Amino acid sequence: MKAHFHDLLKYNQHFNHLLIENFFTNSSFWCEKSKHILNHILNAHQIWNARILNEDKFEVWQINPDQLLVNINSANLADSIKILEERELSEILSYNNSKGASFENSIQEIFFHLVNHSTYHRGQIAMLMRQAGLEPINTDYIFYKRL
Repeated sequence: MKAHFHDLLKYNQHFNHLLIENFFTNSSFWCEKSKHILNHILNAHQIWNARILNEDKFEVWQINPDQLLVNINSANLADSIKILEERELSEILSYNNSKGASFENSIQEIFFHLVNHSTYHRGQIAMLMRQAGLEPINTDYIFYKRL
């Protein structure tokens, strides 16, 4: 199961990276909402890793300096891989969400959520890209597997 999550996390990082590159290339066409969603994808991944690792967390909707986006995406993958190597997927994590409510979930549930969350928001960006006259990136998992 860890190998499967390793693959999903690499898929997630790969298409986040392509979106970041597209943002750099076509920034004049990207609307503010797309930029906010891209930052949110990266922030949410960092937040989940930080909850597991008991580290400082980003804000959910903070806007990061453009020049840090690639590094944040890479650090997110590295931290998630570290978690996969050092922790059990069945481990239960107690945490507070961004509104202060307490919850418990397994690392497996958290990793599935963060990949699914990113996929959902990449779909929103694809729709906004099309509205801006750009060709969206096909970020379907099966396309990653065909690379």
